[in-house]
Amino acid sequence: MKMKYELAQNGKELKVIVEGRLDTLSSPELEKALDPVLKGVEKLVFDFSRLDYISSAGLRVVMHAHKNKNMGGETRVIHCNPVVKAVFEVTGLTNLMEVEG
Repeated sequence: MKMKYELAQNGKELKVIVEGRLDTLSSPELEKALDPVLKGVEKLVFDFSRLDYISSAGLRVVMHAHKNKNMGGETRVIHCNPVVKAVFEVTGLTNLMEVEG
């Protein structure tokens, strides 16, 4: 399944809803869409309820967004399936941001 995404901004909060696969082929598209809207974001939420798969390239996009939003703000990853959550746990990213199943 091709990746689809939706960006929903509400003041200083940005919700990123991703569907399908976030991998080497699709991650540049999401990163390009996120870059111009991260300035001033204090709460960044990735909703992965419809995400089937994430690769290291997808993780890099999440980390890039986490680092480029407003410093001191929070990043959360919500509604991960067990496979996606395991990728965050194995890579240690759960130590940097809240990751929920």
